[in-house]
Amino acid sequence: MRQLALSAHLPGATVRRIPVDGVELAVETLGHGPAVLLLHGFPHTRAIWRDVAPRLAAAGFRAIAPDLHGLGDSSPAVRGYEAPAIAADLLRLLDVLGAGEAHVVGIDLGVAPAFALAASSPERVTSLTLSEGLVGLLPGAEAFLGQGPPWWFGFHQAPGGLAEDVLESSAERYVHFFLSAGSRRGLPADLARLIVGAYRDRTSLSNAFDHYRAMPATAEWIGYWAQHQRLTTPTLAIGGGVVAEATARQLEPIAGRLTQHVLEDCGHITPIDQPDAFAELLIEHARAV
Repeated sequence: MRQLALSAHLPGATVRRIPVDGVELAVETLGHGPAVLLLHGFPHTRAIWRDVAPRLAAAGFRAIAPDLHGLGDSSPAVRGYEAPAIAADLLRLLDVLGAGEAHVVGIDLGVAPAFALAASSPERVTSLTLSEGLVGLLPGAEAFLGQGPPWWFGFHQAPGGLAEDVLESSAERYVHFFLSAGSRRGLPADLARLIVGAYRDRTSLSNAFDHYRAMPATAEWIGYWAQHQRLTTPTLAIGGGVVAEATARQLEPIAGRLTQHVLEDCGHITPIDQPDAFAELLIEHARAV
């Protein structure tokens, strides 16, 4: 672990490390009521929910924001980074927190494990919200992928630790690039420093890229699942300024109850660029079910 003591990044939240099947997940909780599990992406940490979680708590929900495996203050995965394995650990996290059911929210890299939670354990997922991330290789994202997958997918997935070898001396600049490109409004300076600090060393980069290296196996799992089953969980797709409608297009053939919305004046990091609108959509979606 990078530090012995944990600091809360969500205003008013309680933070702790929770052992789950050989992994220690750093998680912040805020509020009381129905659970809302918030899964961040790359290069993010649980801190990106700092403007959304208080709004959820004020509306009568319990926000649960973990660092994904190997990122932020959480330890690396021990059973691999494929979405079903990550989802299984997240279910155990909910168990420890006493949450029998949860509204599950995933953005960017968090979309796949959020989807896997609803696909494999629908009885535990009250509602599902996916934002600015692709659902494996399901049809519907052809317009987004017209020029091929984003260049960094292949770079991050390169075997032998190539990406972290290349970036070891310039991680700070690399993370700043993604944060600047991902936000139309720009991250507050203190939040940017916090996130950059979480990805400053080679180990944290390697853990992040392991999530990407698991994507082909996750996509294969999702493709097989989609051939035989459909989502029964009420699902909301929130697009931003990059992936936009592609997530909803992928979900349309397999989601029985799908609502979709594209945020205006928004970049890729939707809970940072439009926290009020994002939280309002989550609350409305959760209350509707």
